[in-house]
Amino acid sequence: MTVIHTIDDVNAPALGDIRAAGGEAVIRVRKSATERKDFAKYWEAVGVAFSRGAVVQVVNREEN
Repeated sequence: MTVIHTIDDVNAPALGDIRAAGGEAVIRVRKSATERKDFAKYWEAVGVAFSRGAVVQVVNREEN
């Protein structure tokens, strides 16, 4: 079962959930996520998830 996590300027899952994501996860990072004060922490967590096999999508458009 694929789990989709979305990070944007208002909503984001817990950092631990992102770090623990693996091969069955998709992480969508929307452009607005860069406006978060804690974006650097999320970007680091996304890197951990990527190394664990998660698919990372950087979305330039604000669509679902």
